[in-house]
Amino acid sequence: MKSLEDLKALREKLQSDMKVRREAGTKIIIGMGTCGIAAGAREVMAAILDELSLQNLKDVQVQQTGCIGMCEKEVLVDVVKPGEPRITYGKVTPKDVKKIIVDHVMHGKIVEELVVGKIEQ
Repeated sequence: MKSLEDLKALREKLQSDMKVRREAGTKIIIGMGTCGIAAGAREVMAAILDELSLQNLKDVQVQQTGCIGMCEKEVLVDVVKPGEPRITYGKVTPKDVKKIIVDHVMHGKIVEELVVGKIEQ
């Protein structure tokens, strides 16, 4: 950062990212236990926040959770849409994020090749 304007721009971006994490109809939950972080969960979370911003999706809440016991399937990402089954995606990489956001979150089409679990609500 070289100026006050750079600092203000960074603050606005971070506030926008935090707003995405708090508000929502749809929830995206990322496994951030030690196993998830070791598998790349931080990079996946950053890719999710970037893609939500790129797609201008403001009604999606991003949350973190700890380990849920499927360490071999990390990085785990759950998508919870109101009135639909909770879908758990496994072995998610930053490259998979756009497909999950566009296909599932935006258009309701589950990305079957990444699904490791489904919970009816």
